[in-house]
Amino acid sequence: MDAVQPVDALIVGGGMVGLSLAIALGASGLDVVVVDREDPARAVFPTFDGRASAIADASARMFEAIGLWPHLPASQPILDIRVTDRASPLFLHYDHRDLGDRPFGQMIENRHLRQAQQARLAELPSVRLLAPRQVVSLDRGPGLVTAVLDDGTVVRAPLVIAADGRNSVLRAQAGIEVVAWDYAQSGIVCTVEHDLPHNGVAQERFLPSGPFAILPLTGNRASLVWTERRDLAPAMLRLDDAAFDAEILGRFGDYLGSVRAIGPRWSYPLSLHLANSYVSDRLILIGDAAHGIHPIAGQGLNLGLRDVAALAEILVDALRVGRDLGDATLGERYERWRRFDTVVLAGVTDALNRLFSNEVEPVVLARDLGLAAVNAMPPLKRLLMRHAMGGVGTLPRLLRGEAL
Repeated sequence: MDAVQPVDALIVGGGMVGLSLAIALGASGLDVVVVDREDPARAVFPTFDGRASAIADASARMFEAIGLWPHLPASQPILDIRVTDRASPLFLHYDHRDLGDRPFGQMIENRHLRQAQQARLAELPSVRLLAPRQVVSLDRGPGLVTAVLDDGTVVRAPLVIAADGRNSVLRAQAGIEVVAWDYAQSGIVCTVEHDLPHNGVAQERFLPSGPFAILPLTGNRASLVWTERRDLAPAMLRLDDAAFDAEILGRFGDYLGSVRAIGPRWSYPLSLHLANSYVSDRLILIGDAAHGIHPIAGQGLNLGLRDVAALAEILVDALRVGRDLGDATLGERYERWRRFDTVVLAGVTDALNRLFSNEVEPVVLARDLGLAAVNAMPPLKRLLMRHAMGGVGTLPRLLRGEAL
């Protein structure tokens, strides 16, 4: 049996949120062990995950602060955001130049982000990634957490952080319940090539089945997040290439010329869930273990990265003054910091999805007039743009681009 010396924190789950936290803590000198069930080599295959993520400007600042950004092979700045509703001539348009020089964020392919995280981990000797491994038993004792892995390895730490996804085993073992509901929608995800340049413009089009997002990637490519009724999504995925491209073009329009889907197609069920608590004895939840929202605003990963920034700041500051990282008051501070932001964003995305999936004509007219009204009110529009960039509220130091 391999016994790892006691470390400062154990992170269970080596996805994009869990590894971001490990890097943030490791860059500040904390000893961290990450346990993940996936083989790291498999996680960077193009066939593992075809999604791309919209990284808000504040999250990009954090990536710069923790030394992750130089390892990213490619990213596409989001310079403008355009929101439209079906065939309505009314719209909402955000231009990053109204707030300064920085873009709203960056589009990064998930496999590229994982590659960058693995490269940065290799530079941090205080972080150890144990994968593919699973925790088979976890004892959250009064003074220490003891985890036994499936290969017999024993890891001890004052705190365990659950980053093990929306079906979190650690959350269930702690008896933390969730509020959840299903949207009866699926997100169809694929990459397309197009003839004309996108100029860094992200499009969000609201269609009867749900939002249809066209997100710019490097080159003449875009990532599509196509919300479709759950019962129709399988038929769409079974279409041959020509028929699938025709369905895309009918939703896409011809503003980028002809479009062609490239690579695999994926489909994911869409739902909302919020954990009733983010903390338990020597346990803290982050990312999808704590919350999951509709992708209508492209903020799911950013929500988890804001968890990372807040928790990293709390733990690093606590360790510097010699505090027990499993102290319940630290978890309570984290939950106070993160709960309001999460609940508000979950409510906003839920309301937007319900509003823009509603085809009652008075509702359609009201929401279209609302888009136009916001577009004509510069102070309100600038506030919403700052929200999109992740720059509103009490920001942790990392989200301001400052080192811990």
